[in-house]
Amino acid sequence: MDDIPSNVHVLSRILKDDYDIYFATDGEKALDLVQARLPDLVLLDIMMPGMDGYEVCTRIKADPATHDIPVIFISAKSEVEDETRGLEVGAIDFITKPISPPIVKARVRNHLLLKRQADLLRSLSFLDGLTGIANRRRFDDTMAREWRRCARSHQPLSLVILDVDHFKSYNDHYGHQAGDECLRMVAAVLADRVKRTGDLVARYGGEEFVCLLPETESDGALQVAERLRSAVVDCAIPHDYSPVASHVTVSLGVATMIPSADQSSDQLAQMADQLLYQAKRGGRNRVQGALIPAL
Repeated sequence: MDDIPSNVHVLSRILKDDYDIYFATDGEKALDLVQARLPDLVLLDIMMPGMDGYEVCTRIKADPATHDIPVIFISAKSEVEDETRGLEVGAIDFITKPISPPIVKARVRNHLLLKRQADLLRSLSFLDGLTGIANRRRFDDTMAREWRRCARSHQPLSLVILDVDHFKSYNDHYGHQAGDECLRMVAAVLADRVKRTGDLVARYGGEEFVCLLPETESDGALQVAERLRSAVVDCAIPHDYSPVASHVTVSLGVATMIPSADQSSDQLAQMADQLLYQAKRGGRNRVQGALIPAL
């Protein structure tokens, strides 16, 4: 990100053979680009018209969706206080102009390697140890990010909460090892049926799972939920101690709303949870849905 096109061209020539390059020439466009592309690394000039590089970096680091993207300042400003300020606002490195192509290549390569290692550790911390799908921490993080994004774009956000019917009876009669295997099978089926980029299936806790569906209207979310319910039934996991069926079933609550800045994502989760219990009270092995009007 640099307001001088010749600088952009120089960096592009240095890096284009090894990486996909995107560029912006002012702070606002830079932030829009980062939000849209979620790059692995940002090379940022300090002196730009309007919003300077320090402010751009500060905003990148303030947003949970972009906080972990490493930023390298590339600038003609080489005083100690300039570099110190850059590091204080969250940059990971500082390269002074005129740039040396071998140094730029080496530092970019090294920081991308560190980024990949950090991403791997982060992804492991977001996995449920039993089922191998996303865990509650990953869900909470994604929910917060998608809530803000859908609020900005005025798009609907749908949430499915589902519960394995009479799972306590399953555990009591088949044993906890069999119960764990049942949850793994259910999780695998759910993950297999939800493949759209941006959708998320996660273990919510115990025998509860969630499916987050950004930019999905109520009707579409209900269709996804019914597909999930039917897929679990098709697995035909024996459950001789369920009063609902001779096999494992699930009950699902589905809520949809268009987020706004003055609302909380907790409202969506609470409504989906209430609808889940309506499905249970209605006989289980069913989908219960509702649309929450935007305020």
